[in-house]
Parts: sequence; C-alpha cells; structure tokens
Amino acid sequence: MQVLGIETSCDETGIAIYDSEVGLVAHNLHSQAKLHEEYGGVVPELASRDHIRRVLPLITQTVTEAKTDLKSLDAIAYTAGPGLMGSLLVGSAIGRSLAYSLSVPAIGVHHMEAHLLAPMLEENVPDYPFLALLVSGGHTMIVNVTEASKYEILGESVDDAAGEAFDKTAKLLGLPYPGGPVLSALAEKGDSKRFLFPRPMTNKPGLNFSFSGLKTFAMNTIKAESSDEQTRADIARAFVDAVVDTFVIKCRRAIKETGLKRLIVAGGVSANTQLRAGLIELMHEFNGKAYFPRAEFCTDNGAMIAYAGYLRIKSGQTESLNFKAKARWPLESL
Repeated sequence: MQVLGIETSCDETGIAIYDSEVGLVAHNLHSQAKLHEEYGGVVPELASRDHIRRVLPLITQTVTEAKTDLKSLDAIAYTAGPGLMGSLLVGSAIGRSLAYSLSVPAIGVHHMEAHLLAPMLEENVPDYPFLALLVSGGHTMIVNVTEASKYEILGESVDDAAGEAFDKTAKLLGLPYPGGPVLSALAEKGDSKRFLFPRPMTNKPGLNFSFSGLKTFAMNTIKAESSDEQTRADIARAFVDAVVDTFVIKCRRAIKETGLKRLIVAGGVSANTQLRAGLIELMHEFNGKAYFPRAEFCTDNGAMIAYAGYLRIKSGQTESLNFKAKARWPLESL
C-alpha cells in the first residue's frame, strides 16, 4: 500500500509517500521560516497562502522522486488538526479532493499522534506499550501508549508548551527567529554554574508541566544582567538546563508509576541535544531505552502523516467525502 501524506498544520509544508512494503520512499519539506522571520512569529494568513502555493508542486516533486504516479497511490493522509485553521483547511481540502479524483480513501490524521509515531519510521523501534514525551511548539505531554491509537495522557503543560517557552526566551535574548534552535546552540557556550533557574512544578506531585514562570524568571535575569555575549550564553544554558532537568524529573516519575522502560521522545524540541543526552542517561538508570526520530522528522513533516495515515487505513478506518479541520483536537479523543 502506498500512502501520500500531506502536512500543513502550521508553517511547514510537508509531502511524503510511505510504502507498506519498503517504508518511506520519498519526502519533501518547505519551511516558511524566512517568510515569518520579519514578524518574529507565524502569521496565520501568510502561512495558509504559502501552503496553497507549495502543496501541489511538492506533491508532483515527491511522486516523481518516488518513481511512481498518482494513479498508483492507494490512499491519501492529511493533517486534520490540531493547528492553524486556515493552514489545516488547505491540506484537508487538497487531500480530500485528490483522494476523490483518484477514487482512493482519505484519512484525516491527528498531528500529535503523527509526531508520537515518527520514531517508528526508524530501524529500531520500541514494542508496545511505551511512554511518549511529546515536546513541540504547541504541546507538551507525557503519554502512556498501550498500543497504536490507545493513548492516556499522564501529564501536560498547564500554560506555555516547552517549544513556545524556548522561542519566547530566545526572543528576550534578542536571538533571530525561529529562536529555539539558536538558543540551544548558544547554550552550548554557556557556563552551567553561573545562574540557577527554577525547575517548575517539580516540587509538586503529578506529571503536569508549567513553563510560563520559567520564562518570566529568564526575563527578569536578562533585565538584571549585562547583555554581553557570554552572559547571554550563560542565561541560555541556565534556561536549557532547567527545562531538561524538569523533563528528566517528570519522566523518572512516569517510569516509576507505570513500570515502563521504553520512552519515545518526539516533537520539535526532541531535536535538542541536551534533552536527548539527559533522557538517554535517565533510561540507562532503569536499564531502559529512549527512542528519537531523526532530526528532520522532529519538526513537522509529511512522512509522519503518511505513516500515521497508513496505520489508520490498515486498521479499517475510513471517512466520508465530508472533511473537517480541527484547530483543537484532544489526543485522548482518538
């Protein structure tokens, strides 16, 4: 079975083809980072317009690189939510229309489920059940995954998501957009002993997160200190260390509560080298293992949509000609 995946939930247009026999055969991605850079964040209307321009050419390019044709496709998967409504409608409308013209099934995919499944595109994958830490610009959660499509959220952010906190702190430090990766790189040059930032909500029971206070602490530190390059690096390091320690503490609790020793880490922030190192070390404590997607599949991409769609269609799930994009869509409702 060949499934075409279409990702247009925010500011990246991703197209991919997943083959059930050989795996991922082709994928392409267009980032809108340059488009939104001057605004310091994603402008929804500009994002949806750019998706309109990019989707069809990227589909043509991906089909060509896969050495196949549209008539050989067996299904279309598209991101139905959560995300920016205008952007979601672009991919949903094109995906549903293309499927109708080819007389093949189409399936709307949950964006966070696709992120959660992205590590399953790698050679070494975990058996079910496992824990999943999803860390992106819009979501932060720890999930108990008993099997595909069966998710129990154990903890989530009560305010800013981790990726959002990264980007906002980067902006406070005067770093260019998108700031998260730049902040992480700057932190590599910082002194971990100069500043100590709080580890939010780690002194309370439970697995929920909160990063708004950490962002405020960073803002106050930036205002109180000089703005030389080393100081900014030291602040970045303190911020990253606090976020990583928070995730390690919460994941340790989740492991003890569930007894699970397999941890998938996915979403944009999962590309962070400090976070990967901290969670790998944590899993060694429990003789367990952490699983990550390759760097290009940490951010939004079509490959994860194609794979998640394949699993849904394989299980017998179908949808009518009607389609609906969902700006908000709880993972547990699947």
